[in-house]
Amino acid sequence: MTISIEQLKQQIMTFLDGDPNENPWVKGKPQPEQIDVVKYNNEWPLIFTEQKQSISNVLANQFISIEHVGSTAVPTLAAKPVIDIDLIVQSPNDESRYLAALESLGYELTVRELSWYQHRMLRLAEPRVNLHIFPQNCPEHIRHLLFRDWLITHPKDCALYEETKLSAKMGTNDVVTYNLNKNEVVKRIYQHIFAELDTLLPALLITNY
Repeated sequence: MTISIEQLKQQIMTFLDGDPNENPWVKGKPQPEQIDVVKYNNEWPLIFTEQKQSISNVLANQFISIEHVGSTAVPTLAAKPVIDIDLIVQSPNDESRYLAALESLGYELTVRELSWYQHRMLRLAEPRVNLHIFPQNCPEHIRHLLFRDWLITHPKDCALYEETKLSAKMGTNDVVTYNLNKNEVVKRIYQHIFAELDTLLPALLITNY
C-alpha cells in the first residue's frame, strides 16, 4: 500500500509498541549480561563493511538495503561494542528468502515481533552483531537513520547522549533497563530531529521511500 509523505512523517513521529501479549523471544529471554559502554573503536566501521559484504553475497538480490545504525555508526561516540545493522527486505515475514542464508554466516534468530513492523533480530556472537530486519519504508528504520545522522552533525546532542549512556549502564545487566534509562534523553533528541523533519527526510527518501 502506497502512503503519502505526510502519512509517513506522522508514522515516523509516532513511537508504536507491539502487542503486549506477543512473546518475541524465539529461544527464550536472553541471559543477563554486563552492559559495557566503551570508547569509540575505529574497527567498528570495518566490521560493518565486512558483514555487509558477507550478507550481500549470501542474499544476492533478496534485500533492499543494508545500513550501519546505532552508536557504533557515529564516529567518536562511546558505545556498547555491538554492531547494529538494519537489513531492509521486501517482507520480513517471508523468512524463506533470507533466514537460512543468514544462518549460514553464523547468525541466530533471537527475536520475532510480528506486531511491531514485522521486526526480526538475529544475533552474531563473533564479532558481536545485532542484525535487525525491517520492511521497506519502515518508520523505525528511518528513525534509526535520522538519529544516526543527527548525532554525527550535532556534537552537543552527541555529547549529551554519550553522557546519558554512561549513566544508564550503572547498576544494570539488563539491556531493556539500560534502554529505559536512556529513554527520556533519546525522546528529547528525537524532538529536535522532528522539528527539522521536512528538511531531513527528503535525502532519506531517495533510497528509503
